[in-house]
Amino acid sequence: MPTTDPAADAQVEWETKQETALINRTCDELGVQIHEINPDGHCLFSAIADQLAVLNILPPSQANYATVRAAAADYMLRHPADFLPFIPSISGEDGVGATADTGLMSRAQFERYCLSIRDTGAWGGEPEILALSRAYNIPILVVQGGNPPIVTHNPGDVDPAGRHAKAARISFHRRKYGLGEHYNSLRPKHTLATVTDKIQSIFG
Repeated sequence: MPTTDPAADAQVEWETKQETALINRTCDELGVQIHEINPDGHCLFSAIADQLAVLNILPPSQANYATVRAAAADYMLRHPADFLPFIPSISGEDGVGATADTGLMSRAQFERYCLSIRDTGAWGGEPEILALSRAYNIPILVVQGGNPPIVTHNPGDVDPAGRHAKAARISFHRRKYGLGEHYNSLRPKHTLATVTDKIQSIFG
């Protein structure tokens, strides 16, 4: 019969609440709110797809994880030198062999890695966010519960603070609802309320 550690459980619960509070505070400062993304292994790509639709960069019919996965993989395949030093294992930065003394993965291994990003439910992280920032030429802001509260991935020479008319905003949760690491999309806050208030002021 499995045993539980009440102290460890309490610590996890406290850390989860702290993370949620910090993310919510940053969202309030940015004027955005969390749009929940399905925790199906495609969450990073689905979150960015949602942002691309919100920003009118992709039509809704194309704003899905498959399209975004393909964009990330294709960009990485075209620019291997920008990514090989940061993916030390075919299984990703936390995979088997990531700390081996053999050095960087081979070009063939890198190509297999990129194809897994495109064609499977492989987890996406920092390299894929950077690739998507460059592929779509937009900053991608990642709101998190750590320090700094916002990590900005820039495609090039743009405002380092991420104040950009076409910036994608997503949130990263280390312990989202006990599911482990997860990404959500951050949509503009109070948009509908603002429209309703304007209508009421005209006809009220």
